[in-house]
Amino acid sequence: MYLKLTKRFRDALGAHIRDKYGLDIAIVTERPPKIEMGEAASPVSFELAKRLKRAPRQIAQEIAAGLAPIAGIAKVEVAGAGYLNAYFDRADFLREVQRETGAVAAPDRAGKIIVEHTSINPNKAAHIGHVRNAVLGDTIARVLRHTGGAVQVQNYIDNTGVQVADVVIGFVHMEKKNLAQVRDLAARPKFDYLCWDVYARAAQFLEQDKTRAAALRGETLKAIEEGRGEIAEMGMVIANAIVSLHLRTMERLGIFYELLARESEILHLHFWDAAFEQLKAAGAIRLAITGKMAGCWIMPAKEKAGAEKDGVAAASADADESTDSDSDEDANNQNKIIVRSNGTVTYVGKDIAYQLWKFGLLGKDFFYTKWPDAPGSHILWSTASENGDPSAPNFGAPATTVYNVIDSRQAYLQDVVSEGLRALGHTREADNSIHFAYEIVALTPRCAEEMGYELSPEETKKPYVEVSGRRGFGVKADDLLDKLEAATLSEVQQRHSDMDSETQRQTAHKIAVGALRFFLLKFTRNATIAFDFKDALSFEGETGPYCQYAVVRIRGIRRKGTEAGATQMEVAPETVVALFSGPEGNGLWELVLLAGSLDMAVEAAIKGQEPAFVAKFAFQLAQTFNLFYHHHHILSEPDEQKRAFLLRLTELVETQLVRALDLLGIEAPEKM
Repeated sequence: MYLKLTKRFRDALGAHIRDKYGLDIAIVTERPPKIEMGEAASPVSFELAKRLKRAPRQIAQEIAAGLAPIAGIAKVEVAGAGYLNAYFDRADFLREVQRETGAVAAPDRAGKIIVEHTSINPNKAAHIGHVRNAVLGDTIARVLRHTGGAVQVQNYIDNTGVQVADVVIGFVHMEKKNLAQVRDLAARPKFDYLCWDVYARAAQFLEQDKTRAAALRGETLKAIEEGRGEIAEMGMVIANAIVSLHLRTMERLGIFYELLARESEILHLHFWDAAFEQLKAAGAIRLAITGKMAGCWIMPAKEKAGAEKDGVAAASADADESTDSDSDEDANNQNKIIVRSNGTVTYVGKDIAYQLWKFGLLGKDFFYTKWPDAPGSHILWSTASENGDPSAPNFGAPATTVYNVIDSRQAYLQDVVSEGLRALGHTREADNSIHFAYEIVALTPRCAEEMGYELSPEETKKPYVEVSGRRGFGVKADDLLDKLEAATLSEVQQRHSDMDSETQRQTAHKIAVGALRFFLLKFTRNATIAFDFKDALSFEGETGPYCQYAVVRIRGIRRKGTEAGATQMEVAPETVVALFSGPEGNGLWELVLLAGSLDMAVEAAIKGQEPAFVAKFAFQLAQTFNLFYHHHHILSEPDEQKRAFLLRLTELVETQLVRALDLLGIEAPEKM
């Protein structure tokens, strides 16, 4: 509601200025520092003063006197040296917010929006860094849908990449396993944990002899890409099994997808071949004849520090880790390689083809089948090379905007993908390819020790300890959730021994997920996060449980109010006006105004590409409500009309706080 009124204010000012002065000026508004100064202020008079050569305050007074009435705004006054301050009609604002809380957002974002997130290499268990990716992607998708966006969530499965090849090498050359044995292992629980260890050992094994590593990787990767023999089948068995385990991990966090876009189909359906021909025809890539990249197809690109997502020749890295290049220049040279000298395609090459498909620029489409063991009742589709299901949705419809949720160390690669589109003449699509970047998640030393890692004396003094999947050092997502749920369950059992065990378990799960998701979302994307159990699970301060507890408290008030019959009384309009105008009026109004500002937080999250704005809103609303709760004796208020009014405010806060938490993927339990 706040955005709607400020827009009315801006539109009215713009129309008045055009009519009176014949000028078309962009109107900006801001929030005054004090509630006594109104709810929206515009400095437009200062810009007019430059053009009209008059004093800004004189112009502001002239505008305020001549401005026509604005629906929902009680008055417009001049403040300071020439600000125009708008004061909302408080009673009308409350009515409108209450009316809008049950409304469904009308579509106001044209076209299809693709949000690609999670995209974990299917070679080992998901870890906390992957969880940040998935939570950020899931949240921005929820926020975009909240504003009416036609959002499609995709999870890119790099099932033909170097990381899968390394695990195959580990099983074949170190563990001495054949296809049948790997298939048997893949059907067992915690296969992703087993592969976590195999991958780490394979990385060490391959590091010992880089010449042999290059040959082994090249042979294995080529077999996997071509879908040839037992090696390729073993790679597919490993990848499919781990993807299914990743899906179950993400289900625990309330994260689901519409489509699994598999890299194997990009190759088998010749997506890359089509993109390759386009890039060559446009002169966007060229064949290197001399130097260390001789025989490679490369994309000339501006020099910029970054890290190859897929690795070149002997150098390879996890998609969530930087490479071990000798210098930024070496890393950039590798990153520009689109096709290696042995004919295999780098990650960035396949990603260009995928990005072209997302925008409907490739002239090709996948076949689609249902993923066989999708978690829960959710229908999940996957790309296929043949025998598609005719009932599949039209995933090939072109997008207008694409969000690629990938960590900030892949910024250079994302630039290369965009430059590939731009070189083909697709400037608009390149501009609408959004790299939704984020920094790493580390652990506090205390958290690392709680997870069983031995730290050196130097590491215990650091603010955080970095994790590394290649070295096998990190917090697996399921272990993290298990530990969070166990700690929360113990607390719930102590507080609510009368609950049945299943309700206790569900309550603990909701609190644990709320704690983790909020902790990962409250920081801006460019902040490195040092995760800590104690900080995340606290019921005080800026945490998920604090926000959840505010909802639980409101529900308790509402239950007691219903039992006493206090929630049935209607509040007279004159009561609302009197309470907003009385000595407590500003305090009550601030709570209503904040509750009605969810739209502003959502818009800020989209424009700034920062889900943290919604997390901040949820915390501020919970905090403001708690101050309101301690100041007012709601159920024992002797004035029946005032009591009914206070109860209506608690219901409004509950509705808006629940909506905000839902955008964050957080559910409040009934009791805590």
